[in-house]
Amino acid sequence: MRSGIKNDFISILTIVFGAAVAAFSIEEFLSPNRIFDGGITGVSMILTSKLELNLGLMVIILNIPFLIAALKNLGKKFVIKTVTAMAVFSITLGFFEPLQRITDDSLLATVFGGVVLGIGVGLVLRGGGCLDGTEIVGIFVSRKTSLSVGRVVLIINVVIYLIAGLTFGIESGLYSMLMYFITSKVIDIVELGLEQAKAVMIITDHGEEVAEDIYEKLGRTVTFIRGEGLVSGTNKDVLYCVVTRAEIADVRSLVRDMDYSAFTTITDVSEIIGTHIKRSAASVIAELDKDDGDKAEENFMEKQEDEADE
Repeated sequence: MRSGIKNDFISILTIVFGAAVAAFSIEEFLSPNRIFDGGITGVSMILTSKLELNLGLMVIILNIPFLIAALKNLGKKFVIKTVTAMAVFSITLGFFEPLQRITDDSLLATVFGGVVLGIGVGLVLRGGGCLDGTEIVGIFVSRKTSLSVGRVVLIINVVIYLIAGLTFGIESGLYSMLMYFITSKVIDIVELGLEQAKAVMIITDHGEEVAEDIYEKLGRTVTFIRGEGLVSGTNKDVLYCVVTRAEIADVRSLVRDMDYSAFTTITDVSEIIGTHIKRSAASVIAELDKDDGDKAEENFMEKQEDEADE
């Protein structure tokens, strides 16, 4: 119970800080230089630039229909976190608006504004919230069609940037698109982390030998999956292992130095849930030796009992 409350508290703090950082980027880098964010925030920026309305208020008003839809379909907890993010975002927009812009250079504003905005949005997403109603639209559309959430949001944002380019000039639209791609990459880094894991899958006829090599050189455990070759019809050992990006070079070296054939694939892992303890090779081998000794002792005792019964 306490751990759950603590996690929720940390999530709210992360969301609040992320929303404030995102607002800082909008008011100090992007908006003064006519560089537009995507989604509802981007639409609000375009409208307020033309109608001279309050940006924070416009963001809240335009997001209300999406919040109502989310409450009915996506759960109360998600909506509470999203409302918190949007409220803090709108309030801090008003706080940062009177401050002097950091730079008048459009390229600097695009790059640094995109990085700072990506950090803010990434923190909000990491906390389990959402800053923009277009992501809610993306969730709904992805459930009804074959389009992914990311693709739906991308389509919406491209339309917004085209409108921005037609309204404020082609350079404004191009800078906005460049900022969007920078922001997207930074969001991935913040949300998923720099130390992205890799999944290694090895298909071989010598599964136990390969597993022992991985134990000795990486200290990693593996999961055995039994497979069968479609053409050969022979049984295959499929080894699955998750390693860090820094260990990929060791995996490649290990596979190349094998005396037996092995087909290996390496793929990205977006997230790991649960615990995985990496142990040293020495501790793993020692445990294996202990297990072998215990099994040998059990076999010996069983043999002695059988002989006694005879």
